[in-house]
Amino acid sequence: MRISIFLCFYLTTFHSFSQTLVIKDWESKKPLEFVTVTDLERKILVVSNEKGEVDLSSFTPIDKLEIRLFGYRTLTKTYSQLQVENFTLYLNPSVVNLQQAVVSATKWEQNRQEIPSKITSTSKANRELLNPQTAADLLGISGDVFIQKSQQGGGSPMIRGFSTNRLLYSVDGVRMNTAIFRSGNLHNVISLDPFAIENLEVFFGPGSIIYGSDAIGAVMSFQTLNPELVENENKKVKGSITLRGNTANNEKTGHVHLKYGGRNWAGVSSITRNDFGDLRMGSRGPEEFKRPVIIEREDGIDRISPNPNPLIQVPTGYQQTSLMQKIRYVPKDRWDFQYAFHYSETSDFPRYDRLIRFRPNGIPRSAEWFYGPQIWMMNHFKVSHRNNSRFFDQMNLSLSHQKFEESRVDRNFNDPIRRTRNEKVDAYAVNLDFLKEWPEKETKLFYGAELVSNKVNSNGTELDILTGISSRSASRYPNANWGSQALYANFQQRLSTKSLIQSGIRYNRFTLDADFSQNLEFYPLPFSKSKNEKGALNGSLGWVYTPQETWIFHVNASTGFRAPNVDDIGKVFDSEPGTVLIPNPNLKAEYAYNLEVNAGKIISESIMLDFTTYYTKLNNALVRREATLNDKDSIIYDGELSRVLSLQNAAFVEIIGIQAALEVKFDKNWTFSSKLNIQKGTEEPEYGTRSPSRHAPPTFGVSRLEYKNSKLRVQLFSEYAGGFRFDQLPLEERGKPELYAIDENGRPYSPSWVTLNLVSKYQINNLFFLSAGFENITDVRYRTYSSGVAAPGRNFTLSLTANF
Repeated sequence: MRISIFLCFYLTTFHSFSQTLVIKDWESKKPLEFVTVTDLERKILVVSNEKGEVDLSSFTPIDKLEIRLFGYRTLTKTYSQLQVENFTLYLNPSVVNLQQAVVSATKWEQNRQEIPSKITSTSKANRELLNPQTAADLLGISGDVFIQKSQQGGGSPMIRGFSTNRLLYSVDGVRMNTAIFRSGNLHNVISLDPFAIENLEVFFGPGSIIYGSDAIGAVMSFQTLNPELVENENKKVKGSITLRGNTANNEKTGHVHLKYGGRNWAGVSSITRNDFGDLRMGSRGPEEFKRPVIIEREDGIDRISPNPNPLIQVPTGYQQTSLMQKIRYVPKDRWDFQYAFHYSETSDFPRYDRLIRFRPNGIPRSAEWFYGPQIWMMNHFKVSHRNNSRFFDQMNLSLSHQKFEESRVDRNFNDPIRRTRNEKVDAYAVNLDFLKEWPEKETKLFYGAELVSNKVNSNGTELDILTGISSRSASRYPNANWGSQALYANFQQRLSTKSLIQSGIRYNRFTLDADFSQNLEFYPLPFSKSKNEKGALNGSLGWVYTPQETWIFHVNASTGFRAPNVDDIGKVFDSEPGTVLIPNPNLKAEYAYNLEVNAGKIISESIMLDFTTYYTKLNNALVRREATLNDKDSIIYDGELSRVLSLQNAAFVEIIGIQAALEVKFDKNWTFSSKLNIQKGTEEPEYGTRSPSRHAPPTFGVSRLEYKNSKLRVQLFSEYAGGFRFDQLPLEERGKPELYAIDENGRPYSPSWVTLNLVSKYQINNLFFLSAGFENITDVRYRTYSSGVAAPGRNFTLSLTANF
């Protein structure tokens, strides 16, 4: 009998001692890795694994345990208390979870604290609350990315003083940049569907080690919805339906996506349709931003007519359809096959900033100026393999094909000739990436190879709208092939429990073959073909130091490059009235040198301060300089005598800046946060001259006060930006007075602005949630710096989502 009692007691005790504790995030309910569970008296410490599991066999029922993770409120629990909670524990974020996983740095999922560079992310939950209309707006809600818009169907990010083709877009690890991504403002990002994006990361500074050319200012990594396997044999279907509208542009949007599959296969299907009307601006602001007149064609004549409502920006409306289909097949634990198809197509959309340009006599320059349908298609096949060999633990093979189609259509006021320039690009890429870990040495090696090929086809036509006669005209680009081949590696070594280093190297070879012969009858170029072949070597070295659980530092030195593309070498276009840019086949790569220092501090588990300062210098910068064509400094272009310019490796750009963030978590319901971005840029537009950098916007930021409980999330926030006086405007921007307000001396300037906004999300039940917003409450009329279209005025948004 005594033996039986003893065995019963022993087995019960053994069972309780070997109990597993599961620790999860209070908000996302996801398991937390690297949580420390400590008995401070006996100095016993256990760390949770990737499933959030902690083996409690080392502890006794009388132990008082401290549960701690950087970025979360520390808890003290007895073993008995954990037993009452069924050995499942939820940690509440103290301020910001720096333990989050990121993939933008190396294309492999890593702990945020392992990356010696600043990264910001925007989750699906924030997208659902803030309801951005386009992917450009999604970038802007982070508070770290400044968005310029020439038209409503657009959005060109400015990050750390760089923009356009000095920033890189990545979709599920595939570079979106092509050989015709231009130095002027870009709107290609709107091809991405915000509803199909699971997470967005912005990796600041040069990312050329992993991503190659163009990754100078930042890498914007979009991770789309993933198919989810089902553990049991039963098939499972879940999905989401959203209907959304607003008042500023009479938006009508519908979205549906479905996730389905089984134990070895899964899929996700997504479709979104957007219909945006003409955009209404605010009622309080500079008079110059109003649209007092519009252009109408009657009886074969272009006429200037009064705009019935000068606050309506006519024309700015457009439509868009976005599709995505993914299939995933996992035959065995070590293999994972995924195929993805993306397709996006817009209607024609007006280039609004060109429609508000007037000649000195008060006559509009253009009667028509619009982009034709913008089409983006991607086929992406990815194979992942796990194999604990001497060469790699994980391998990813990525094969992708992207097709881009775009066109520009314009016609001068009361000119019957409508010019159309069409571009098509086929972009092929092969990426092979490997990860090898040595846990005993706390070492990781990321390495890979990349092949990229772009085929550019460009043509031009002219149509006489009176006679209907069409003829061939000059194309925007030569027909060309652009290629890139690279080998790269990133090495990570933990020096101690408090510090690690990460270093990288990449060698890139790029080639460009261009054929200008189709344009020789229109422009007497002194060459018919060009060939460019160069190499680029890049490196990086970073250090992460965590002296205490409440402090984190990182220092990173890195280089980046941008290889000349077809847009640089072969483009002929009017950069501003009275000038024409001609091809230059002798360009070299731009090189960026960057130094970044960051410090993060958590105070009393409720206040987080984060401060980053950086300096970037771009050498061999491509800038527009005066040139000649057959010894002539001016030529006739589109019927106008224009001064000849060309891109040249003739300048430098220097950017120095600060990114600061504050977050205060009053309790588990109330949070205040604020971000501020200050950058100052200097460039050399002409020999021996200095100018503020064109893509370094004024100081900007966002401040948010948020309340959140299990069903309701409400956020009151303010977005703001400083202004530029005339003497602070870049020299190039001073030649575009139509974009800016006019000061008392009749000179253009960019005014400062502040908006006040209120958004909310309410979980009605397990099926439905409602999102509502009251944006730009004070109805401010403003344009973000360098923009041609004014931002929305007072705006009511409403969306209803059903999750099933």
